[in-house]
Amino acid sequence: MDIPRKDARKKKIVRLVAGVTVLVVAVAGISYGLTKLKPAAPGVELSTLWPDTVKRGPMLREVRGLGTLVPEDTMLITATTDGRVERILVRPGTPVKADTVVMIMTSPELDTQLLQAEYAQKAAEADYKNLEVTLQKTLIDLQSAAAQIGADANTAKMQADRDTALAKENLLPAVDAKISEVKAQELEGRVKLEQRRISINAAAEQAQLEAQKVKVEQLRAEYNLKKSQVERLKVRAGFDGTLQALPPPMTPVEEGQKVAAGTALGKVAQPSHLKAELKIAETQVKDIAIGQPASIDTRLAGGGSNGLIEGHVFRIDPSILNGTVTVDVALKGPLPPGSRPDLSVDGTIQLEKLDDVVYVGRPVFGQQDSTVQLFKLEPDGRYANKVKVTFGRSSVNTIEVKDGLRVGDKVILSDMSQYDQYDRIKLN
Repeated sequence: MDIPRKDARKKKIVRLVAGVTVLVVAVAGISYGLTKLKPAAPGVELSTLWPDTVKRGPMLREVRGLGTLVPEDTMLITATTDGRVERILVRPGTPVKADTVVMIMTSPELDTQLLQAEYAQKAAEADYKNLEVTLQKTLIDLQSAAAQIGADANTAKMQADRDTALAKENLLPAVDAKISEVKAQELEGRVKLEQRRISINAAAEQAQLEAQKVKVEQLRAEYNLKKSQVERLKVRAGFDGTLQALPPPMTPVEEGQKVAAGTALGKVAQPSHLKAELKIAETQVKDIAIGQPASIDTRLAGGGSNGLIEGHVFRIDPSILNGTVTVDVALKGPLPPGSRPDLSVDGTIQLEKLDDVVYVGRPVFGQQDSTVQLFKLEPDGRYANKVKVTFGRSSVNTIEVKDGLRVGDKVILSDMSQYDQYDRIKLN
């Protein structure tokens, strides 16, 4: 018969506990090891990526901005007086001459003021003629009186000479001769006074005529002003060019609309003299200077380029609008076919030429003077590892490499943000 062993149960429990402990330790170790394992390198199709090779040599620094072609010479047509738009004769897009009437306005109030000014001028001119005739009559009267007194003075002098001679012969009392001499002297004095009166009257006549003439000129100027205002109700282009639509926020006027003086009625531009207005990001405009060369790429409606136009920067707007600064580029040479105001263009401004730098194509998220992480291809091209790269000066399509890459290294410039959690990727 079997004899039961007293320690068999105890040994069995010990073996069970030891086994469970080993199992727990093994599971914990495996779990810890798994946490330390890096994620498997994901596979990426190389054909979908944008790789580039780090180079050394000259690099052209440029900035790019979108913009439009704008006429250099423009003139805003404004209403010179209150009125109502009766007829619009020329619509935007039509070539015009300086004297082309683009619209006709009416103003009954101005017509009434013109008639009043005309009548006032005619009345003043009639008053001037009347004053002139009156003064001439007065002058004739004064001259007639002076002539009569002159004749009397001559007669009195001859009589005084006769009486003096008779008195010397004792044929006439001396007192009578003296009386004749005094009378002659009195009339001679009156002749001088009449001559002086005529002289003074001439100066007074001239002053009255000048005063009346000033009034006539004033009323004539008022009449001419009203006449020119009525004439300008026929709104003319002002100079040769093409009639343009009013830019926002201004709104075009319509027939029958009442407008106040100063209201914008239209705009005339010379389409043969255009400039480019580029919108440059405010972070990039700090390196732009007057005179820097630029090239403008006119774009077709369906895409593609219509031609390059060379130019240079001639104005930088000091204000910032929506994070951009307006830079004006003067254009050289003939414009490509189809160039017209408001045509959308791409502009590239050359900042400087760097003779000897290490550079690479500009990554999607690569900014000037920044540090980013890029995937660098291994020599065999099967894998790419994440590296930290420090950039320096940037251009439109290239950027200077300060640290993290060497000449000949190949990096991926595409947006790889979806692989941020991986340090290594496999290229298929």
